[in-house]
Amino acid sequence: MIRRPLPRLVRDERGATIVEFAMIAPVMGILLLGAFDVAHTLYMRAALQGVVQKVARDSTLESGLDANTQATLDAKVTGQAKALANNGTVTITRKWYRTFSNAAAAKFEPFTDTNGNGTCDGPSGGTPGELYEDNNGNSRWDASGGNTGAGGAKDAVVYTVSVSYPRFFPIYRIIGGSNQTTVTASTVLRNQPYGDQGAPTVRNCP
Repeated sequence: MIRRPLPRLVRDERGATIVEFAMIAPVMGILLLGAFDVAHTLYMRAALQGVVQKVARDSTLESGLDANTQATLDAKVTGQAKALANNGTVTITRKWYRTFSNAAAAKFEPFTDTNGNGTCDGPSGGTPGELYEDNNGNSRWDASGGNTGAGGAKDAVVYTVSVSYPRFFPIYRIIGGSNQTTVTASTVLRNQPYGDQGAPTVRNCP
């Protein structure tokens, strides 16, 4: 009699591992690429934050107000960032505020919001305009801007560095998304008391 091979074939498990591996390998590959991408981003952020902290402390000195000194410090940060991502685009900003609380709230010219509408309003019905601090001395209330730079003695400065660069691992080709990733580090420090802090003029909103 001729044995039928079908029952033997049904019980044969040889080669099952290869089939299972072929099913699992793409998923494992995607997970590994994603893990590598996240790990590199975290490392980039930690390294950049360390450089920003060091340079920001150097910027708080009186000599840090000099334009050439600021350019040298910014070049140091850029060099460190380029060492981690040589094809990255580095953006550096400085914004100064009178106090840490204003810096945390990003309020350059704080005002007394009497009616609670979030805007420094002018006079109405015989009532004078709301009071505000004219920090840049332009005789008008600025909702934002006007505080770019390192400020002066005792001012709180927010130093921010952003690095945008192409992803090192092609995970975006598999799951979609952008090829670019951006890492940002910032710190806020008060300038050294090498002089008297400038006193803003308190005005009424026109």
